[in-house]
Amino acid sequence: MKVTKEFIKLGVASNTLNKAQCQILGLEFPLTVTIDEVEVDKELSLKETNLFLFLRGKLALKAQEQIIKNYDLVANFHKKKSSEPKEEEIKKDNEVIIYCDGACKGNPGEAGSGLAIYEDNNKPILLYGEYEKRGTNNTAELKALYKALLIASEHKRASIYSDSKYSIDCIRNWAYSWKKNGWSRKGGEIKNLDIIKLSHSLYDKIKDRVSVEYIKGHAGFEGNELADRMAGLAIIEKNHEYKEYIFKNIDTVLKIR
Repeated sequence: MKVTKEFIKLGVASNTLNKAQCQILGLEFPLTVTIDEVEVDKELSLKETNLFLFLRGKLALKAQEQIIKNYDLVANFHKKKSSEPKEEEIKKDNEVIIYCDGACKGNPGEAGSGLAIYEDNNKPILLYGEYEKRGTNNTAELKALYKALLIASEHKRASIYSDSKYSIDCIRNWAYSWKKNGWSRKGGEIKNLDIIKLSHSLYDKIKDRVSVEYIKGHAGFEGNELADRMAGLAIIEKNHEYKEYIFKNIDTVLKIR
């Protein structure tokens, strides 16, 4: 749905919005304007619309995080209960699942990006590259996400998972406000602006068929672990262009340090 001033006011408590609500709307927190002055040019998904209202209230950060976790828990429960799409339907829709990650040795220091791409129930394709002699963890994460978006753009449906909340917020939330303000923010310089512009522009074009979601790092998700190893390998081999890592056994990849 399109965000309106009336909708925003539905979520207001104590004449303000909390941090999680601001992230959903792509606003900086805390608000630097009054509620009546808030303007948002953004389409919200059903999940974002529901969460914005569920999060109404002067809530502690942990309480906000718990509400989001509870919502995801309920959504995943109902998703599992619903009928799963048939394998041939997935292939027909050309769905791809991409995990992306960045690594930095020093921060700032040597940096690299990695991806694990799952398609058609085959073993994942692993890519590593974007080596920088002096980069940061954030730049590495953003470059990995941009590469994931480029790959996703070639498919009819795609899901991208990153363990960088910063990268996701930059591309999926904050960029709408920054763009409206001439790519500037009241809090000062927008770091990594070039890659943010590229990524956001692409995301905005394909967001109806591509989801970008946060996943907790090092929590046992194979794709996340593989992308992490690839980001580290980019630093080890110092390759700027993306290369495919050929492997026979996933366990051997996970042993890379």
